[in-house]
Amino acid sequence: MKDANSPIPADPQVLSADPAESTQSSPAAGDGIDRRNFLSCMAWAGTGLLWSMAGGVPTSKLFAATGGRNGGGADHSKSSSGFSFVQISDSHIGFNKAANQDVTGTLKIALDKINALPAPPELLLHTGDITHSSKPAEFDTAQQLIKGVKVGESFYVPGEHDIATDDGAMYHERFGAGSQGRGWYSFAHKGVHFVGLNNCQQIDAMGKMGDDQLGWLKADLASLSSSTPLVIFAHIPLWMVYPDWGWGTPDAAEALTYLKRFGSVTVLNGHIHQVVQKVEGNVSFHTATSTAFPQPAPGSAPHAGPMVVPAGKLKSVLGITNVQYIAKHSHLAIVDSSLEEKA
Repeated sequence: MKDANSPIPADPQVLSADPAESTQSSPAAGDGIDRRNFLSCMAWAGTGLLWSMAGGVPTSKLFAATGGRNGGGADHSKSSSGFSFVQISDSHIGFNKAANQDVTGTLKIALDKINALPAPPELLLHTGDITHSSKPAEFDTAQQLIKGVKVGESFYVPGEHDIATDDGAMYHERFGAGSQGRGWYSFAHKGVHFVGLNNCQQIDAMGKMGDDQLGWLKADLASLSSSTPLVIFAHIPLWMVYPDWGWGTPDAAEALTYLKRFGSVTVLNGHIHQVVQKVEGNVSFHTATSTAFPQPAPGSAPHAGPMVVPAGKLKSVLGITNVQYIAKHSHLAIVDSSLEEKA
């Protein structure tokens, strides 16, 4: 099991997969970030990983090394026994600072990558911070862009930036139709049970789910067979990635007890703008990169926040996640790809 506070992948050799990248320097910005080491790690994340399970042990392969337009994996999107879906996160439409002055453009690149996949994914999950300031024009822009993506259906959960100015009223009007409470819901797709959670509405330094949502979640899962694959998605990580920066959800520990009886659980989050993964028992945790800007690795800077990288490197630290579900396999296959890579 990987250490909960470490962004290092299960196979440490991956970090040195591109020696040229690891030795490349970049201008300092006086923020205490070791940019050379960060870019080395994020170059690994940008190439993407394909995760699979063999004998109960998670293994990974560099996306760039697998070959093929879809990471070298089989295309299950047209099979009755499996399907694929994509995750995007932290688009921050409306952000316009040094870290990225064209977040609309980088979101469009992400959506173009999805549209260029060999077969359209059946679902798109957006794990929050669709907008930066929850302004009407920002929501309008995001809606218009995402409307053009070639997927079967799109689903959303809010980030703290989406609900900061009006307690989430505009988010719920635009993206929360059919949800319960303050934005949680579930649905089934080809034998997989998806659960969208809101752990931002009651945010207090870190994420919070609250008693009402926890009660709903327990009841929602109660009738399911323990063999049902689960995909849980929320904005803030449901595990304690780095509490000093608020990167975690303390009361999610209660929610995770409800998941222990299930054989396959995948938890997808955004918020921290980088790939961090952990497998703990039957639960695989996976945070996504942002389509807008990177943030420093946990503890590598005085504080979290938008991180400036050389303009030529920006696309390599932004990306999307492509997930394939294959019936009778215990875990999902997850591929992270940067916006710099060609589809």
